[in-house]
Parts: sequence; structure tokens; C-alpha cells
Amino acid sequence: EGVDALYSTVQMPPGIPVATVGIDGAKNAAYLACEILSIKYPEIARRLEVLRAEMREELEEKSKTLKERRK
Repeated sequence: EGVDALYSTVQMPPGIPVATVGIDGAKNAAYLACEILSIKYPEIARRLEVLRAEMREELEEKSKTLKERRK
């Protein structure tokens, strides 16, 4: 039942692109929308770059903290 629903969504014919995000994935849906809009609007692209750099730094810091705790 669930697999049939999945296939009906992801197996669209050429010319009918499908963009999906996870259940309760509102943040990722917003990122996806911004990614699409960034093609036309360079300011959105620039802001996404800044945001992703900040996210990367935060993740690296969390990773470092976890590695230190494991010692």
C-alpha cells in the first residue's frame, strides 16, 4: 500500500519533475524552495551560501565537542 503511493509519486514521466522532502520536513521544504528561487535571484543564492556556511561551522563544533567527550 505505502510502496504503491511512493511509486506513483516518484515515477513520473519525463517533463514532470518531482521534488520531495521528508514527513514533517518543513525546514527542508523551505530550503528546497529557496534553492529553486536562487536560480533566478542571486541574493537568495548568496544568503543560502552564508546560511550553509554557518550550519557547517555549527555542525563541526558539535562534532568536535562529541569527539572530546568520547576521550
